[in-house]
Amino acid sequence: MITFGGQGRPIVLLHGLMGRARTWSRVARWLEPYGQVFGLDAAGHGHGSRGGPWETERFADDVAALVRSLGAGPAVVIGHSMGGLHAWAFAARHPSLALAVVSEDFAPDQRGRTIDPWKAHFEAWPVPFGSLDEVRAYFGSLGDYFADCFEERADGYHLIADLPTLYEIASEWGRRDYWSIVDSIKCPLLVVEGEHTLMPPGQQAEVAARVADGRHLVVAGAGHVVHEDAPWEYRGAVEAFLSEVLAR
Repeated sequence: MITFGGQGRPIVLLHGLMGRARTWSRVARWLEPYGQVFGLDAAGHGHGSRGGPWETERFADDVAALVRSLGAGPAVVIGHSMGGLHAWAFAARHPSLALAVVSEDFAPDQRGRTIDPWKAHFEAWPVPFGSLDEVRAYFGSLGDYFADCFEERADGYHLIADLPTLYEIASEWGRRDYWSIVDSIKCPLLVVEGEHTLMPPGQQAEVAARVADGRHLVVAGAGHVVHEDAPWEYRGAVEAFLSEVLAR
């Protein structure tokens, strides 16, 4: 866990597949006026536990354990991609601990998709990189984001995650759907979708529609990592949502 800063209501940040809590550092700075901001390394990522099981419910319960340990009442949970799924599941399984949820670019029904694209993506990287500058150059506009996902070892910079574990986590998404989880969310929900999403079309709007206090935003020009591709639009949407929720 990382404590970024701020005071008051806990705000917990959940990263996407192959990421870690540190990828939220640029977002955490502007969230600090809204509460005390924490980032959680999911199991199998960053400095998180390396032991399974790898089911979505386990990750949700890890979030709940963190929120309980803070002893500061229900939390706002903000998740990107995989972290958005974990935020949904946390809110569904532990409603008394969930004040509000923001999910970014994840869809609940990806059945039939395989992990082959993930493998091809990760295994095409020229690892190890010689420096973080090489990481940033390779990933272009998302260079700062990906630089936060690598660590230095004796021979260069490597992803701070175990690829077989990532494949196992992602494979669950192709085997099951999560509509029952969505339907159990009782707290306010903001769904932020990139115009150039990687997700099946229409589902993120339906997620918001199926939650009683849900709302959906498509961010023009943004890809899968909306908070990096369109940081000001993402910030404006989240700040407006938090201002409304926290004023109740």
